[in-house]
Amino acid sequence: MFRNTTGIILSGGTSSRMGENKALLPLGNKRVIEHITELMQSIFSKVILITNTTAEYTFLGLPMFSDIYRVGGPLAGIHSGLENSKTADNFILSCDMPLMESGVIKSIVEFKTDKPITVCRSEGHIQHLAGRYSKSILDNTVKLLQVAELSLHGKGKHNANVHSLLHEVGFEIIAAESISGYHPEFFFNMNNKEDYKKMLSLF
Repeated sequence: MFRNTTGIILSGGTSSRMGENKALLPLGNKRVIEHITELMQSIFSKVILITNTTAEYTFLGLPMFSDIYRVGGPLAGIHSGLENSKTADNFILSCDMPLMESGVIKSIVEFKTDKPITVCRSEGHIQHLAGRYSKSILDNTVKLLQVAELSLHGKGKHNANVHSLLHEVGFEIIAAESISGYHPEFFFNMNNKEDYKKMLSLF
């Protein structure tokens, strides 16, 4: 178990494409968020939840924090997670990846690099919501989110997103296929009803 890395679960999205809170959907005899929580607690001694609807998750018994910035989507969740974490190293996991395996997470956390972010490339996609994030990039997230806030007041467009953060601070990419036991379904995330049906078939 990692004692110097905080597990941060992001569950702050609106689930607009799903039509209901995807984190609370049943998967087997538990809810999606319960699978994620149990996975993270089996790896990290400290686990926190970032959500803007804390009342829905009190049953988990986790420390919960809301987004500080109300713009930026997942970037705002990452910012809140890093802001409220007490450790330098952190592992971010989105609530919509309940098929993730502990071996993949451990491989990402243990990967030796001097970059502040470590993520996998799976099936040609950068999986930025399942990665190691150093608290040292907190100021970078703030700057991006402040620009996003200004854009709400007619100051122009912004690119306050996780991809912008990755390219600003630098990041390490692990080829997911190089991880022992890897399967593409580990990174499968559900955004709509069809994804949910597929998730049920894979579980």
